[in-house]
Amino acid sequence: MTDKPPRGPGAGPEVPVEDLSYTDASRELDGIVEFFERSEVDVDQLVARLERATAIVDELDKRIRRTRAQVEELVPKLEAVGRADGEGDPRGPAEPRRDGGDEGDDESERLPL
Repeated sequence: MTDKPPRGPGAGPEVPVEDLSYTDASRELDGIVEFFERSEVDVDQLVARLERATAIVDELDKRIRRTRAQVEELVPKLEAVGRADGEGDPRGPAEPRRDGGDEGDDESERLPL
């Protein structure tokens, strides 16, 4: 027996949208889209499915925005750690020139990392 109640029209109580995983919400939304793509739409389910689809889209949008904000907050911190470890150059510390010269930065003299 499964812990998840069945979904779909007439399948019993629906899981609240905020309790669905992102994947489950996406799958349910796909099922609703398929419902509307059928040539014979059940008019009794039309409004309920539209409301559910709207709730799912709103919830997924909130999650995406929240995740984007978290990424935008964390990336600069990660870049700062990288700069501290690599002394400002994302490729790491520069290799000393083999000819002993110190004029300019000849990219052909750098070893790829």
